[in-house]
Amino acid sequence: MGGVENVWIYVIIGVVILAGAIAYGVNLTRGRGGDTRTLDREAPSAPGLPGEDLDRRPPAATDTVAPPKAPGTAAEVETAGPQAPPAPTEPAAPTIERPESARGRLARLRARLARSNSALGKGLLALLSRGKLDEEAWEEVEDTLIASDLGVEATTELVDSLRLRVKVDGTTDEATVREWLREDLLKLVQPDMDRRIASSRVGDRPAVVLVVGVNGTGKTTTVGKLARVLVAEDREVLLGAADTFRAAAADQLETWGARVGVVTVRSDKDGADPAAVAFDAVKAGIEEEVDVVIIDTAGRLHNKVDLMNELGKVKRVIEKQSPIDEVLLVLDATTGQNGLQQAKVFAQAVDVTGIVLTKLDGTAKGGIVVAVQRQLGVPVKLVGLGEGPDDLAPFDAEAFVDAIIA
Repeated sequence: MGGVENVWIYVIIGVVILAGAIAYGVNLTRGRGGDTRTLDREAPSAPGLPGEDLDRRPPAATDTVAPPKAPGTAAEVETAGPQAPPAPTEPAAPTIERPESARGRLARLRARLARSNSALGKGLLALLSRGKLDEEAWEEVEDTLIASDLGVEATTELVDSLRLRVKVDGTTDEATVREWLREDLLKLVQPDMDRRIASSRVGDRPAVVLVVGVNGTGKTTTVGKLARVLVAEDREVLLGAADTFRAAAADQLETWGARVGVVTVRSDKDGADPAAVAFDAVKAGIEEEVDVVIIDTAGRLHNKVDLMNELGKVKRVIEKQSPIDEVLLVLDATTGQNGLQQAKVFAQAVDVTGIVLTKLDGTAKGGIVVAVQRQLGVPVKLVGLGEGPDDLAPFDAEAFVDAIIA
C-alpha cells in the first residue's frame, strides 16, 4: 500500500502542475476582455477609419519617403485634414492684340485683288492685243469697261485715248498695250487725291470721324477694322456706338475695340438717342485726350427721308462741341450703279469726305473706284479685301491699277 499511495501522490501533483500551466497560457493569449486579436492591434489600421491616429511627424532618415502626390488628389484630402478655402483668383486680363502696320497692306493683298478683277484686266488685254482692232473690237472694249462699273464717261475717255495710241503707234504688242492701259487707268483713278484719314489731334481736341452707310455694307465691322489700322499707327482711339437700333451693334463694336485695347462709349439700353451717344463719345474723347474718336451710326436706306434727317441731327449735335473732321461713307463694291445713287444722297446729308469700298475682293467691278470718285469728287480712302480683321487697307492708286492689269 505504501508504494501505491506514493504513485497517486505523484499523479495528483502532476495534474495540478499541468492545470496551472494550462491556465497560465490561456491568460497570456486572451489578455484584457478576452479578445484573441490583441496582438494584431500593433499593425496600422486602414486609412480613413474613424478614430485613426495619423502620424504627421517627418519621416526618419531610414524611412522610405513616398513620391509627392499631385495637389488635390483623394489621398491628400484624406491626410491633410480640414483646409482653408482657396483665395479668390483675379480674372485673367484680356489679351491685347498688336495689329501689323497698315503700310503696304494693299500691296500685300494684290494677288487677291488681281483675281477678283481678272475679267477687267485680262479681258481688256486680250481685246487690245488682237492683230486687228476694228470697230467691233472697240465696242467689246467699251462693253467690258462699262460692265466693270467704270461708268460711261470714264469709259469713253479711256477708249478714245487707247484708240489714238494704237492708231499713232500701229502696234498691238501686249507689253506695249499693257503699259498704255496702266497709264490711262491710273489717270482715271487720280493718284494725286489726298487719301489720308483724319486721325491726329487738332489743337486741344481729338479728330472726329463719322462713319455712315446703308444697311448690310459692313459698316460696324469697318469701324472695328479701322480702329485696328489706327492702333497699328500708334494712335489712341475711342469708339462711339451710335448704332442704337441694331441690338448687337454695340456689343459687336465693343468686342472689336477690346481686342486692341480701345474703349467703346455706348448706351445701356436699346433704342437710345444716337445723337446723345455720339455726343457723349466725343465728350469722353476730349476728356481722355485721345487722338481720334470714331462714331459708328446705324445703317439706313438712302431713300428714307426721316432716317437721313436723323443722320443730319447726329452730325449737328456732335458739332455743338467739336467739328467733324472726316465723314466716311461705306459702300458695298458689288452694288454698282445703285451704290453711286446711295453715295449722292449721303453726300448731300452729311458732306462725305471719303469712301470705304467693302467686298472689293468678291467682284470684278473694280471700275466702281473711278465712278464713285468722279461722281462725288472725294477719294476712295480704304478698301475691304476680305473677312480677316486686318483685311482693310488704305487705298493706293498704283497698287490697285497694277492688280487689275496683273
